[in-house]
Amino acid sequence: MTFGILGSVFGFLGVALGAFGAHALKDRLIPEDMAIFETAVHYQMIHALALLAVALLVGRGGSGPSALAGWAFVTGIVLFSGSLFVLVFTGERWLGAVTPVGGVSFLLGWLALGWSFFRG
Repeated sequence: MTFGILGSVFGFLGVALGAFGAHALKDRLIPEDMAIFETAVHYQMIHALALLAVALLVGRGGSGPSALAGWAFVTGIVLFSGSLFVLVFTGERWLGAVTPVGGVSFLLGWLALGWSFFRG
């Protein structure tokens, strides 16, 4: 249930932020920052959907690797997409150093999800 709720919330926020970026930010951000913003939205949306897949696995009795995948995706969204959003809105470029940690979390999540399917 937790991963389904989080996936839905992150999906909702991804669509809302994407629309906000397309309509309110496109003329206010430099092209480089707009590209960073769009990358953050893109990765958030992909991993929101991945969280919904995790929710289905966990709901069917999956645990261990499935739960690890879910928490890794949540961590990745917060650290990867979150750091990029904050970087764009504040101009604090040092936050770019946090982004790869979120990327590693995404990778871990995909490995754990694959392991869940492999285990059957």
